[in-house]
Amino acid sequence: MNPTFTNRPPCTVLRHENRPVGTYVHRPQLAGTLAPRPYLHPVRTLGGITVTDLRTGGQPAAQLGVSMAVPDVSGRNFGGGPSPVTTYGSQRHLGWLLRDPDGFVEELSWTAGGRQLLLERRTVAVRPLSAGCWALDFTTALTNVTGQDVSASGGGFFWSAPRRPQPPRVFSAGGDEGEAAVHGRPADWVALAAEDWTLVFAGATGDTRSAPWHVRTGDHPGVGSALATREQPLTIAPADTVTRRIVTAVADGCLERDEAARIAGQLSDKGAAV
Repeated sequence: MNPTFTNRPPCTVLRHENRPVGTYVHRPQLAGTLAPRPYLHPVRTLGGITVTDLRTGGQPAAQLGVSMAVPDVSGRNFGGGPSPVTTYGSQRHLGWLLRDPDGFVEELSWTAGGRQLLLERRTVAVRPLSAGCWALDFTTALTNVTGQDVSASGGGFFWSAPRRPQPPRVFSAGGDEGEAAVHGRPADWVALAAEDWTLVFAGATGDTRSAPWHVRTGDHPGVGSALATREQPLTIAPADTVTRRIVTAVADGCLERDEAARIAGQLSDKGAAV
């Protein structure tokens, strides 16, 4: 069975056992100041509840479902929106290396001002879990193609969640709970739980697990895994590749800590920690 496509903008529908669970827009139609980049939206639970948000105005400037957004790559803005870095770049789809109903492998060019800084190989796959739950497996491999060092500061993988009347609950492995306790710290996994859905994010490699999580529960809720921080920028040497992998369980219902930890144990090579 082939993926489903639309023309405006071009997209691919991802499926779990022939049930649509996510739409990937690989050639978005966005203003340059939003740092155009591919994104996943809508992403849905198996029960059909949308667990991503898409907004292209207001503050922050853009909520683009699930995407990679880095506000400073060697002085170029690949995150979009108001920033001291005012030279905007874009992540351009180059082609598919694999494309199936349950996932794909894609090549992307991170380009600004006509110059390519990074070549990305992105792998996205739908993974089955228990009844009422599935997982989105997202891997990014960024290669420096400039011939000189490239620095990355801030940003990374980010999942923009929909707003609800009550802010979602956030908690992580080790017992931390609440935005202030979870934000800016590494953890094996982080859960974001609303009244009718739960997202469990796990770093699936050692480098990913060592990165701090970016967490918001207010007007623009979401969870991200930092590629780098402003305090500790990441330097990528010429021809070197940096890889990060985040696996996110998408579940119906509001899960408690024990169930979230059980699911997290299925998401990475490390197992669960409560």
